Parts: sequence; structure tokens; C-alpha cells
Amino acid sequence: MNSQPVDATTIHNCLPQVSVVIPIYNGETDLPDLINCLLSQNYPQDRVEYLLVDNNSSDRTLTILKAAAENNPVTIRPLSENQIQSSYAARNTGIRAASSKIIAFCDADCRPQPQWLDALIKPFVNPEIIIVVGEILPLPSKNLLEQHADREQTLSQKHTLKHPFCPYGQTANLAIRRIALEKAGLFRPYLTSGGDADICWRILRENIGCLEFAPQAIVQHRHRATLQELRSQWQRYGRSNRYLHELHGIDLMREISLKECSYRLARWLVKEVPTASLKAIAGKATLVDLLNTPIGLFTARARYTGQRDAKLPENAKIIDWL
Repeated sequence: MNSQPVDATTIHNCLPQVSVVIPIYNGETDLPDLINCLLSQNYPQDRVEYLLVDNNSSDRTLTILKAAAENNPVTIRPLSENQIQSSYAARNTGIRAASSKIIAFCDADCRPQPQWLDALIKPFVNPEIIIVVGEILPLPSKNLLEQHADREQTLSQKHTLKHPFCPYGQTANLAIRRIALEKAGLFRPYLTSGGDADICWRILRENIGCLEFAPQAIVQHRHRATLQELRSQWQRYGRSNRYLHELHGIDLMREISLKECSYRLARWLVKEVPTASLKAIAGKATLVDLLNTPIGLFTARARYTGQRDAKLPENAKIIDWL
């Protein structure tokens, strides 16, 4: 039997319509690069809409969004969520306004690579797939803390996909079928951390489909560059642990006591520093290798502190619905 060549127009028309939802809070400095990344997507421009949701910013975010909607060839729909100060509430506003059956999520401080959306949407050709998770890679590192995070692959979805309770994807790079949101509900609008795990777990619990990893669907994200930013990041991870413990019963992380920290730092000074120093002299190690233990202890303590001090607000249990 002779096979007929597939017309490019046919392929184009078979691609699903996609709505991309991005919450933005005081994103004035990020928006030029973000919009350029959206303009550079390989996915057909007439098959995608970008719903950029201003979350009550105090800078020029909304003004920039409105200008972008008027002056670019892609469909950019500026929206506002001013009632609840929460990225999850902003995402819900975008979901409600979306016109597509597949909804993708990204963050304002991410840089989606040109193949991002195309690779993220491809797995949905399988009707059993309801969640697709893309990869998060770092932007070029500029200092020691960023290099340490590179080494640990802090932002990689490989960690969340191996979560001992259940796999999930971070909302910085995630796509979900609308039908899954109709069945499991939207994000918890008053939750301030852990909402990505929560919504993925609620969807997977419905047993309507499965999750797939799309490693070629890449967004880049900058690591935290200062100790204050690093502490804040890991304390937020700790709060997420506490919230997800109360919502889903996941295990809490054990305490990294000051006594344990002191022991591990002493061992680092006596054993690891001399070894790493010799390797550095031989060109086989870097300053990141030398300081890996103290930075790791710093982040572990920050995460535990965040977990210890957090308490899930009662209204954070509320789930929004379409």
C-alpha cells in the first residue's frame, strides 16, 4: 500500500490548542526576557494563548502586560488577580479565563527555551496522559551559591518526580488537561507553598490518567545568589513540608540538631577540607567541593526551621473549582 505524504497544514491543524498561564508579581524586570522567550516558541502562534496574570503588583507589571498584548504577534491576554495575594489564586484566575483543553504553567522568572511548549505538549497525544512535567535547568551561574545549587540540581524536576509519597511537577514547568482540573479542582488559592504537589496528587488520586516526564521541555531558572535568598528558599520548602503533612499526611523531615551540625562541621574540617584542598591543588576539585558540607547544613537547617515554625492556615484547605 502506498503511503501518502502528510501535509504540513494537516499536522499544524492537529496540534492542540494550548493556554499558558503565568502568574506575575512585581515582574517588571523579568517581563522583557519572558516575553521574548514566549515569542521564540516553536509551537504555532495561532494554537496558543498566553494568559499573564498580574497578582496586585506595585510596579509597572500590568502596564507592560497591556503594551505587550497590543504590540506582539502572539496572543497575550493580560489578567489581574487583586483579591488574594497568592500565585495559586493568580493561576486559578488564568485557568478560568483559558479557552483550551490543555493548560500549561510557567513562572515569570523562568526562561522557556524555544522547544519548551512543543515538547511539553507532545505527550498529550496519548489520551491516558493527564499531567506532563518538563525539566527546570539553571541559568548560567555567577557565584558560589549558584554553583552549589547547580551541583545539587536543586531545581530539577527529577527530585519531585522521585518524591516518596507520590510524584509531582513544579508549576514552573507543568501542563495539565482541563478535564483533570474539572474533576479534582483548581489550586488552593490561600496556600502559599506546596500547591503544585497538592494539585498533582489530587489529580492522580482521581485515577483518570497518569503523569509523564518530558525532559526536552526545558525552562531555565536562576538559582538564589545570596545567603538570605537561599535561607528564604529552603524555609519555604520546609513550610511546604508542613502544609503537605497536614493536607496529605506525608512524613516530616527529621530535625538536624545543632549538636549534629557541630559534629558534621568538625568532621568536615578534620577530614573533608584536607582531602578537598589536595584535590583542588591538583585541579580535581573546586571551592564548591570544599564548601559543600557547610552549605548543605545551612539549607537543611533552614528547611527544618521553616517546617517547625509553619502552621497551615484554615483557609488554605479551601479548594477552588471551575
